[in-house]
Amino acid sequence: MAPPSSASPVALPRPIAQRKVRPSADSSESYRRRRRPRPRLSVSPPPKKFRSMEEIMRVAKRVELPPDDDSEDDGNDGEDVVCEQCGSGERPEELLLCDKCNKGFHMLCLRPIVVRVPIGPWHCPHCSGDQNRTIKSFSQKKIVDFFGIQKGSEVMVKCTSAQDSRKRRRRCSLVFHKRRRRILPFTPTEDPRRRLVQMTSLASALTALNMEFSDELTYMPDMAPRSANCAKFESGGMQVLSKEDTETLEQCRAMCKRGEWPPIMVVFDSREGYTVEADGPIKDLTIIAEYTGDVDYIRNRQEDDCDSMMTLLLASDPSRSLVICPDKRGNITRFINGINNHTPEGKKKQNLKCVRYNVNGECRVLLVAVRDIAKGERLYYDYNGYEHEYPTHHFV
Repeated sequence: MAPPSSASPVALPRPIAQRKVRPSADSSESYRRRRRPRPRLSVSPPPKKFRSMEEIMRVAKRVELPPDDDSEDDGNDGEDVVCEQCGSGERPEELLLCDKCNKGFHMLCLRPIVVRVPIGPWHCPHCSGDQNRTIKSFSQKKIVDFFGIQKGSEVMVKCTSAQDSRKRRRRCSLVFHKRRRRILPFTPTEDPRRRLVQMTSLASALTALNMEFSDELTYMPDMAPRSANCAKFESGGMQVLSKEDTETLEQCRAMCKRGEWPPIMVVFDSREGYTVEADGPIKDLTIIAEYTGDVDYIRNRQEDDCDSMMTLLLASDPSRSLVICPDKRGNITRFINGINNHTPEGKKKQNLKCVRYNVNGECRVLLVAVRDIAKGERLYYDYNGYEHEYPTHHFV
């Protein structure tokens, strides 16, 4: 029997060899981007060691500054400052140091005297060139142009007739006006050459202070507007100028435009500075002039050093209160001095009064004579007529 035939062998599939595929350049770049970087441990630098101030000063070299010639004058902090006029260092609260030469002066030793400590920089008379102020001369043409006098009036050539003067005096009788308390217009000097001297003195003083002449209140764009000058804002009300007195005021302004000025002139005194004196007799209740200048709010002038500011409006709301500032524009009232109202002798000098009036709804300030004034007498009024804030105890 034949052996059983065995099954034919079955061929198994051959395993396929796995081939490694290397990534291309592009794929390796993307592969590296996908890999997260391993965090690196930050190593902080060792802390710096600072030396103490004692160690630094122990090894530091000593440096000596060269002597300064001005150290004696500048480094004393005012302890050894003396007045250049009297040679005394007493009353240090009244010593002023010049910001240019650094020399000291007592306020009362200066000529003219200084009544209060200046707010801003201050220069002594030698450094400011105010030692010898004289009245300059002006030609007639310059006077006419300076004051804006109407050229057709011919007041510089033709005098006011005696007949017109008598009519004015008859029309402004002193007894008549005293009964009704009406103010009087001033009587100008008849001699045109003398009037030219009077106006020259004012033009010289205004020019020395770099001021412009203005015979009315001025309202500048960066200051209080004219609408702010409203008499109804006055706390407690303001005295209304009567119709007759308003006409008198306008008459005086018209005379000034024609070149007919009150008989007063500006003079320079070694102690008082510029001041005003009568160049002819002036009757009681006569209008001297209206106080003029730039109108501004009091709140804007708290740190102002102008020594001739005049109160114009004291409103119930302090933010509406106004002052007249004659530092750039003004008239002869800028140079009328005040009295020392702390002494009986000073009070006797007063011959003018400052009065605030409601004129057609606006506030105006007038200087009016309170008694008869003789020729050669200087004009004074009380600076503290409405407010007791101005220091007058040093006034002459």
